[in-house]
Amino acid sequence: MVGLSVGERNFIKGGIAQDLRNDGRKRLTYRPIYVETGVIPQANGSAKVKLGATDVIASVKAELGKPTLSHPDQGKVFIYVECSPTAEPSFEGRGGEELSTELSTALERSLLGGKSGAGAGIDPVSLLIKEGKVCWDLYVDCLVISSDGNLLDALGAAIKAALSNTGIPRVQFREAASSDEHADVDVSDEEFLQFDTSGVPVIVTLTKVGRHYIVDATSEEESLMSSAVSISVNRRGLICGLTKRGGAGLDPSVILDMISVAKHVSEQLINKLDSEIEAAERANEEEP
Repeated sequence: MVGLSVGERNFIKGGIAQDLRNDGRKRLTYRPIYVETGVIPQANGSAKVKLGATDVIASVKAELGKPTLSHPDQGKVFIYVECSPTAEPSFEGRGGEELSTELSTALERSLLGGKSGAGAGIDPVSLLIKEGKVCWDLYVDCLVISSDGNLLDALGAAIKAALSNTGIPRVQFREAASSDEHADVDVSDEEFLQFDTSGVPVIVTLTKVGRHYIVDATSEEESLMSSAVSISVNRRGLICGLTKRGGAGLDPSVILDMISVAKHVSEQLINKLDSEIEAAERANEEEP
């Protein structure tokens, strides 16, 4: 938890009101974002994202599974977040567990769409190998290493970067010749398919401090918030998910305005993230 004096609180709020934040940014400006991919060799894909002093890692592991009876034409995606106690003393014990659950749930709502898979940023149909029999299960594990606010946006960016780095083995499925035989699943050790991230959204969190809202809030700014709305937006400007934190209610017209702002900000974030991912992948290829 961030402890601020009355003078510090007023200073931060006053700066936001004048569109000049503590670190010199405007209300709708992100901190510098840096991406490193392929940080966990054992994973199918991984990435580390640094957003100001917030530092997170995401890894993707693909395993063969069986589609559910309710969705026989889809694979499955599971998202887990762990908040390291070294990132923030309040993450020790129950506090870290509660935040991990909250972040995991928010990421699922932002990236996986409804229960049917409709509107999902990560398309579950693309993970199917044989309807009703074999699919890929993606396990997305995230770790918060250092925390200075805006964890959800940073984690969303890390997942997008990790998926861009993910190679899924090519699979050949052969039906059983008779009822006494098992179907044959041949997983290649040499041929990998690049995961399509064109539909994976970014998450833009708008944090309301006083009468104004800001993007990419620091821990100090978050300690002053009345509410925050996180909106996931894809490359086509479509909303994939929306979650809200904080006790204060918001007028529907304010939420519509927030969505409009998030769509505008997301274009810049997507372009910056794409260039960072491309540079990181290029750096990996150039390594001996």
